[in-house]
Amino acid sequence: MRVWLTAAALIATAVAPSQGPQSRGAAKATVVIDNARVRAYRTAANALAGVEHGGGVVVRIAGEDETGRAVWRDDAAAPGAGSELVVIVQPLAAAAPAPAAPQSGSRPGEGVFTGMSFKPLFENARVSVIRARMDVGAREGVHTHGSDTIVVHLSGGEIEDTAGGKTVVNRWKPGDVEFEARGSSHSARNIGHPVEVVLVALKP
Repeated sequence: MRVWLTAAALIATAVAPSQGPQSRGAAKATVVIDNARVRAYRTAANALAGVEHGGGVVVRIAGEDETGRAVWRDDAAAPGAGSELVVIVQPLAAAAPAPAAPQSGSRPGEGVFTGMSFKPLFENARVSVIRARMDVGAREGVHTHGSDTIVVHLSGGEIEDTAGGKTVVNRWKPGDVEFEARGSSHSARNIGHPVEVVLVALKP
């Protein structure tokens, strides 16, 4: 009997680390964008290891009546509640000065769009945040981005994108993130189901 108890204790000791603090520590945020202007993470609301302290936009990707909810947190690395998937967007350095002959640019929602809708969520000194929807067959005419913009995909979908004379089809999943640089130009068409995104436009 004593041998069985000793063996059971050894097994419990061997198994415990994989179910204890080490496994919780392994739940780290994944960096999905990292450049001079912004850092973005994909993680769970309660798994913020690896997120830098500082202000940022927290976008909820899933959750009852919470999908697409975006809020500004002065410390995006502070403990949060819930285990839902979130994307955290942290503005970093100011934008580089505009070139001597600046390109015309548009803010999200200001281009020539058909089959699209835009709903402002909030704005502060660092960002302007908008929820956007592309219906089936919706089109974005050729436009130039007037700000560095992070696109956070809520629904996923298929979007045909044309830039520099080249057309590609991007297949997005919920929680995917893309960076559209200030001064970049393109057009787009939704070739799948309706697409829902949150747009985070960085201010200079």
